Amino acid sequence: MKIGSFDHPSKVVLAPMAGVTDQPFRNLCRHNGTYWTVSEMLTSNQKLWNSRKSRTRLCYENEVGPRWVQIAGGEASMLASAALAAQNMGADIVDINMGCPAKKVCNRAAGSALLKDVALVQDIFEQVRAAVEIPVTVKIRLGWSLDEINAPLIAKMAQDSGLALVTVHGRSRACKFTGQANHDRIAEVVQQVDIPVIANGDIQSSKDAERVLSVTGAAGIMIGRAAQGKPWLPGQISQFLETGEIQNNPTLGEAKAMLRTHVDKLASFYGELTGPRIARKHVGWYLAEQSQESPVLKQALREFNRLDTVEQQLQAIEAIFDLLGGQDTLAA
Repeated sequence: MKIGSFDHPSKVVLAPMAGVTDQPFRNLCRHNGTYWTVSEMLTSNQKLWNSRKSRTRLCYENEVGPRWVQIAGGEASMLASAALAAQNMGADIVDINMGCPAKKVCNRAAGSALLKDVALVQDIFEQVRAAVEIPVTVKIRLGWSLDEINAPLIAKMAQDSGLALVTVHGRSRACKFTGQANHDRIAEVVQQVDIPVIANGDIQSSKDAERVLSVTGAAGIMIGRAAQGKPWLPGQISQFLETGEIQNNPTLGEAKAMLRTHVDKLASFYGELTGPRIARKHVGWYLAEQSQESPVLKQALREFNRLDTVEQQLQAIEAIFDLLGGQDTLAA
């Protein structure tokens, strides 16, 4: 897949997910074979960039490229200015969010709400493309509702405005994350444009990825929620698509080392107060499958969520993995 000056055989992109794909998680995924990663959604309102949350999302130093940064907003000039600022801070690719279904985003006429205003979409594409020298991409849904599907039109507009790539989530905004992603509809988008299209939605395994690429004809696939707690998954899928070989999941020892590194990096990145708090949800995701079957592990995770320091958390991880001693791998 080629985006601007970046050209790589991998067809797998780690999705932008607020509260998940921060720099520590992206770096961990890269270490496990992921090439394409997109940062958490960043507001285009630069007046808010001094908040703690935005400052961490603007942090690109010590990160290898391509640095693919997603911005969100509802005003073309503000998005263009934010894209330029991101470029000046080290972004290699800028992505426009037109896919987020969250109410707090859509109520501000941003995210997937933009799909209702085709004229505004056109203005955004043109102003952002003109503002920066780096490639511009966009992430969209099929439309506002299943009765208002306009993804093929939006993708054609993106191409005509000079955007480099379109990612399509196979649901409408109204669907949110319910029901099945409609990959046939993504195929219709692929048929309308010559720029690369990335298929997104309900891809949880290597076989899912292979099937979706076959159905859609897309240039690649995007992995979202399936990667939570499994930073090895995008790289695992990427290798399968390149070689046909399915990698084994990490051994118990490898998974423990990975989780310890993740917790430690979160504390280093966010600080000793915030880092351990953020680590709690990640640890829960790593162990979600095992905890469903083990009341003892569930209790250990509840106790973990009361720990306040990285040292306590690292000790607890050792104890938790001792409970899993009879397993060969972490994930099923």
